[in-house]
Amino acid sequence: MSTLIVGASGFLGSEVARQATATDQAVVGTATTAAGGFVPVDITDRKSVRALMSAVRPKLVINSTRGGWRVEADGAATVAAEAVAVGARLVHVSTDALHAGRPTPYTERDEPTPVSLYGAAKAAAETAVAAIDPSAVIVRTSLIWGGDNSGHESFVLGLLNGQRGTLFSDEIRCPVHVADLAAALLELADSRFAGIINVAGPEAINRADFGRLVARAHGHDPDALPVGLSAGSGLGPRPLDVRLDTSLARTVLRTPLRPVSAIAS
Repeated sequence: MSTLIVGASGFLGSEVARQATATDQAVVGTATTAAGGFVPVDITDRKSVRALMSAVRPKLVINSTRGGWRVEADGAATVAAEAVAVGARLVHVSTDALHAGRPTPYTERDEPTPVSLYGAAKAAAETAVAAIDPSAVIVRTSLIWGGDNSGHESFVLGLLNGQRGTLFSDEIRCPVHVADLAAALLELADSRFAGIINVAGPEAINRADFGRLVARAHGHDPDALPVGLSAGSGLGPRPLDVRLDTSLARTVLRTPLRPVSAIAS
């Protein structure tokens, strides 16, 4: 099966490509440049995306790209439309950041309530993808961990090495391991599931405590991390307590989703 991974140079996209290749799928990955053997493509350019889809003729398209509004929203719509045109199965990666935050977990039935531009772009992308391709899988996920040089561990380790930044103790998420999420995307692609599904880790944790886990796992003093509050940080509105209800994923998926506490093991 030919697989096109949009955003294959990213943290998640590269892991999806690795796992797909390991199952003997013919994998083509896109990026903004040709470095690393990726196909350079601007997914906001309809003609470029159409030419790529026509050349690759993928059976599966996984869109894991990130960027500004044009990439997140307009680009997602373009990828969806051109995937439908070649008859490809589409898996679109979304985010928990399209929710505003509340004490109770969000299910797939909860409508987006974005408070940030990023969340609004992801909500717009979901609307477009679902309208263009009702059979597509839309995966809402959370913070992604699983690598010292990528993902959220790298940010924490950077802080320990003097990088500027703060870990917010009032922002709660359900972190998911990159390998687990990639496996779940490929499993969903090979299923008949359609619609929105929450795929996140089974444990809720705030960003500060996540950072402390990373620090301890790497032999650092967790008290050396800069900790503060998102509220009043001056960074603008951000979702605070966002927990995803993953009951559906536990029913649909065979892929186990490891807890973030496993980072210390």
